[in-house]
Amino acid sequence: MPACRVPNFAELPVKSTRTATDPILSVASLWKVFGNHPERALEPTHRGRSKRFFQDELQLVVGLQDVSFEAAPGETFVIMGLSGSGKSTLVRTLIRLIEPTSGHIVIDGDDVTSMDPAELLQFRRTKAAMVFQHYGLLPHRNVLDNAAWGLEMRGVPRAERRAKTMSILELVGLAGWESAYPSQLSGGMQQRVGLARALVSDTNILLMDEPFSGLDPLIRRQMQDELIRLQEEFRKTIIFITHDLDEALRLGDRIAILHHGRVAQIGSGTDIVLNPRNSHVTEFTRGVNMTGVLTASHVMKRPSRAFDYNEATASVLDYLGYDPFGFVWVTGPDNNLEGLLGSGHLERMYAEGRGSLRDGNDIIVRCPPITPDMLLDALIPVAMASEHPVPVTDAEGALVGEIHRANLAKVLAQHAPDKREEHNHVAA
Repeated sequence: MPACRVPNFAELPVKSTRTATDPILSVASLWKVFGNHPERALEPTHRGRSKRFFQDELQLVVGLQDVSFEAAPGETFVIMGLSGSGKSTLVRTLIRLIEPTSGHIVIDGDDVTSMDPAELLQFRRTKAAMVFQHYGLLPHRNVLDNAAWGLEMRGVPRAERRAKTMSILELVGLAGWESAYPSQLSGGMQQRVGLARALVSDTNILLMDEPFSGLDPLIRRQMQDELIRLQEEFRKTIIFITHDLDEALRLGDRIAILHHGRVAQIGSGTDIVLNPRNSHVTEFTRGVNMTGVLTASHVMKRPSRAFDYNEATASVLDYLGYDPFGFVWVTGPDNNLEGLLGSGHLERMYAEGRGSLRDGNDIIVRCPPITPDMLLDALIPVAMASEHPVPVTDAEGALVGEIHRANLAKVLAQHAPDKREEHNHVAA
């Protein structure tokens, strides 16, 4: 029986299971209204009115309407929506590049809404760094000086900021380009400079306003990979703005969908796709690739045929009967997975006088197990390459489930776009 043929598991994506702690960013009842006397939009008699009402009746443009959310330390919080939904207004309002009309913003313990100009300038330099869609590079400065700009504004000595910036440039793949100018770089490389500048500033918060939307699809995917890798190392709190649902699902621990300046729904990508709360979210998530949303936990079953490795070979053979395709999971101390034995293995062991499953250690099939949070787009090749169900283990290596190809196909069929629409229609 051939061993399982699987990809390099170190390179496979998993869905984060990070839980929220005390928020590093808290936004409460945030409004931004453009026009004369914007406070009129906040009058109690106008509560719940649409953007069209404010525009037609009051000649006001409402960018944000009563927005509230929190982000935890180290979380990638994605804010997404269509053009005009208010997402870019929101991220700029967080550090008062756009002044809020009403509401409170607290970042890392600082009340941003109450800061005077000097305090706000210092806050932007030390607590929050921003990465823009169009890079924001200074054309007359080379890569090194562009990336070191934030440190220069803080007055960090040249030698110190150069040393720190060079190490970050190497991390983002720009080693050897420090003397180049923006005009000599591709779009992806320019965006790497913008990302390096944000990392060099060493702030707790990164604000990223559609940073990859102007890139070609391949480069965009590479930059997403780079951000995921860097986030694993630096664990910043990232507020990421996008209009692309696939990008949001790939990057975000949680997602907030904006619609007409309001928060339509906040939740994990899986929750938003599988449990949309209104028609706008349902429409927004229609046609999404479910293999990038569902995880092993959605398709696994309780482990069957699991035996401790001290179990007698004869009793396990009796349990399987004459099933030529039968198999058993073999577990050790604390239910840790040792591997898999098929009927043929067991019959050979019995014929050779091997009295317990432990004696078959040299012929146990050792399929690398997967974890419950692994995405289906990584899991499917593994399941297809295995002749047997795929084991699922927890962080300690204990067997917690198994995945059969038939069940995998069934779940994918249930969550096909037309099936999800039918389900949401019935639920409504």
